[in-house]
Amino acid sequence: MENSEQLVYKEVQSPVGNIRLIASDKGLAAILWEGEDYKRTKLSVPVRQDESPVLLQTEQQLTEYFENKRKVFEVPLDLKGTEFQMKVWEALLKIPYGVTKTYGDLAGILGDVKAVRAVGGALNKNPVSIIVPCHRIVGASGKLVGFAGGIENKSVLLDLERGFTIPTLF
Repeated sequence: MENSEQLVYKEVQSPVGNIRLIASDKGLAAILWEGEDYKRTKLSVPVRQDESPVLLQTEQQLTEYFENKRKVFEVPLDLKGTEFQMKVWEALLKIPYGVTKTYGDLAGILGDVKAVRAVGGALNKNPVSIIVPCHRIVGASGKLVGFAGGIENKSVLLDLERGFTIPTLF
């Protein structure tokens, strides 16, 4: 991310812990998990701005998602990554709510079934968890693996999308 661009953030409570929403003037740039730093996403350090329109819109849509009232997000995104990472993240956005795919499935969608490890690497760098739904990617056996927010949170998100009630914290 360009150093000249100022990022802003807002802390939000959720059923998967406190999360930090980060936006640029173009859109949502990241959702960081509680205690996570900026290294994984390679973002510059943002300044707190609780009234940012993008952050307020994101907070509202996440609340609706956690209340089982929203299945599709409509916030502007400002994703930064390599060409391959962007392709992976765009493919994630096409996986419907409540549907899981394997790393191999995703590699196949991208046209290279041998790119499973590269897909995993791109998922690890996904800056906008939940909204760019990397939690919908599971291991070949269906096992929950590899999630920056932790396997427990991945399970919570998938349970929510399967129609189970999750505890709310707000």
